[in-house]
Amino acid sequence: MSEKKVIVYSTPTCPYCVMVKQYLNEKKIEYKDIDVSEDQESAEKMFEKSHHMGVPQLWIDHEVIVGFDQTKIDQLLGI
Repeated sequence: MSEKKVIVYSTPTCPYCVMVKQYLNEKKIEYKDIDVSEDQESAEKMFEKSHHMGVPQLWIDHEVIVGFDQTKIDQLLGI
């Protein structure tokens, strides 16, 4: 399996954000976590790419997943 670049856009108060990060940790997937409640510039970048303000958002290489869609995450990561 080739290494995929995974970025998680999240907030500390979002229960699905916590769940998706726990899931990635369980699967030993490395990811960069960006707290959009603290980083307005990243929040704007997230919206520009996805046209969604909702979190969590996972960017896996060039694909965007809005929400905790485990099936799509597994498919894109090849797990």
